[in-house]
Amino acid sequence: MAVRIHSVDENSIAASLGLAPGDELLQVDNEPINDVLDYQFYTDSASFHLKARIDGAEQILDVQKDVYEPFGCNFETYLGDGKHSCSNHCMFCFIDQLPKGMRESLYFKDDDERLGFLFGNYITMTNMGEHEIDRIIKMHISPVNVSVHTTDPQLRIRMLANKNAGNVLRYLKKMADAGIELNCQLVMCPGVNDGEHLRSTLTDLLALGPSVQSIAAVPFGMTRYRDKLYKLEPYTQQGAAETLAILEEFSDRSKAETGRRLVFPSDEFFLKSGKEIPSAEYYEDFAQLENGVGMWRLFHDEFLAELERPHRIYGEKHMDVVTGTLAAPLIQEMIAEMERQYPMIHVQVHPIQNNFFGGNVNVAGLITGTDIVDQCKGNLSGDTLCIPEVMLRAEKDMFLDNMTPEQVAQELGVKYEIVPAGGGDLAKALLRTGLRLSRRRVQGRK
Repeated sequence: MAVRIHSVDENSIAASLGLAPGDELLQVDNEPINDVLDYQFYTDSASFHLKARIDGAEQILDVQKDVYEPFGCNFETYLGDGKHSCSNHCMFCFIDQLPKGMRESLYFKDDDERLGFLFGNYITMTNMGEHEIDRIIKMHISPVNVSVHTTDPQLRIRMLANKNAGNVLRYLKKMADAGIELNCQLVMCPGVNDGEHLRSTLTDLLALGPSVQSIAAVPFGMTRYRDKLYKLEPYTQQGAAETLAILEEFSDRSKAETGRRLVFPSDEFFLKSGKEIPSAEYYEDFAQLENGVGMWRLFHDEFLAELERPHRIYGEKHMDVVTGTLAAPLIQEMIAEMERQYPMIHVQVHPIQNNFFGGNVNVAGLITGTDIVDQCKGNLSGDTLCIPEVMLRAEKDMFLDNMTPEQVAQELGVKYEIVPAGGGDLAKALLRTGLRLSRRRVQGRK
């Protein structure tokens, strides 16, 4: 195996050795270079022997440099090779429930341990072998984010539709024993891996010891395109409450036994069951925000904290904000407090029902331009539509249905503004501009 150089940084060690685009890196001190992790790990040393293929001929280069000094090679992809695709057919897979005709990149299923290390992606371990686990341990790649779902081998085989899904569970203990920190994810499917199965899974994971840093449980997402797939139904209020009770039982137990709360239900379990979202202290370091754990609380507290700071406001301001139905009650509560303290600001919140995906899809990040246009046309109160950045791809230029913010604004006859997703940043965005301080004093404050 080898990685092909795409470009070389000027004045770098690699450039001084004569390496150029098209050359290949083969080995460092007899260790093969298969991807960017191998490259970064083995070239961090102060001295090493590099085997490279330069102009078609293999050469051994003696490298001397400062420890951690970048070597200077860049590759066509950030991994140095192609992404590892998923080999599972999970009963709850969201990608299998996407409609046809969306952009091609949305249909790719990754299950790549390197993306877990580089970007925090979760992996199932089903396409990994012992040598890849050994590499994680050797390089001490930590933390590793694992989609566990259940520790029952046979049930995991059924849930992931992969005959290897049960066997690879042994990797969890191997990594934990080696001191690799683990963040675990459980996608909960009613009547499948909850109830006593959930109790067993949590018992097994907590028994792995201090290497387990967090365990998040989230309900599966269902769209209206769930055709010819395993029959699943969304959680009812009662089902969510029963699952939440188990999760909180183990969360309290881990807190009592270790001093840390390791088990975290996603916000949706609290909202679906009608139970109040816990305080910020409950979430400790908010380790599982990407799984929707503590996002509601963090948004709430950051938004109110920003309102406590003085802001200068121009005259009156009229805006409209779109969001998903899950977050809408929180956004409406925060906007009401903003308008109370800053009465010259008027914001209408539009909870957008996700008709594009249907099912139980209710988060802001999956709202499409089509649904915004259909539900906001003729209903806007201001001349500016605020679109949360989570509704758009990374470039902030396109919704999931390929509509652009410009097209949405044109259809609605308004200007648009892309606003941040975080509570404090959103409050600041809605309040910014102006010349004079004009904040209604809250009774009892100076």
